[in-house]
Amino acid sequence: MAITIINPNSTASMTEAMVRTARQAAPELAFEGWTSAKGPPAIQGEADGAIATPPLLELVDEASNAGAEGIIIGCFDDTGLAQAAARANCPVIGIGQAAYHFAALQQWRFSVVTTLAVSIPVLEGNIATLGLGQHLARVRASEVPVLALEADPEASGQAIMAEAITAATKDEIDALILGCAGMVHVVAEVTGALDIEVIDPVACAARSFSWLI
Repeated sequence: MAITIINPNSTASMTEAMVRTARQAAPELAFEGWTSAKGPPAIQGEADGAIATPPLLELVDEASNAGAEGIIIGCFDDTGLAQAAARANCPVIGIGQAAYHFAALQQWRFSVVTTLAVSIPVLEGNIATLGLGQHLARVRASEVPVLALEADPEASGQAIMAEAITAATKDEIDALILGCAGMVHVVAEVTGALDIEVIDPVACAARSFSWLI
């Protein structure tokens, strides 16, 4: 059985992009992608996360009962992660969780560039809950809606790049985390523009299973 990437939103193209990234990051492992058809089209902030969690957990139960070797929650908000981990019969990793721990294990001070400002409290809360607040410089919003990442990749990429450069210049950080699963298409460009580490959370989560299974 493969490692199942569950996208809590209903945008299937985002699921497909995450699966491609995971397969490139950990080619020795098998990945499959599941999309939550009952979820919102995008998860932007606490309210969307609350709506997305019940159907997500249904898929977690289904994947776990089908014998999944592991589950990746494919939303940087780590939607429903604690509940999913408590009920699954396999390891469950959130892409945000994986990225934060990857940076912290190397003693990197990091900033996050995410989509909209409404997501900032969720991400700050997640980092604090994990006990990693001492590694965080700042969570920054690019003010790019999640769905714009695919609908207008050129403009969204420019906005993300601008915020990433600002973070690298002003935040005194060792690493920048791209704070949305939908940002996979800008990873190479941002990496090439910055002199610090750039962390792709989907790749981090995929590689984590090389150690777990």
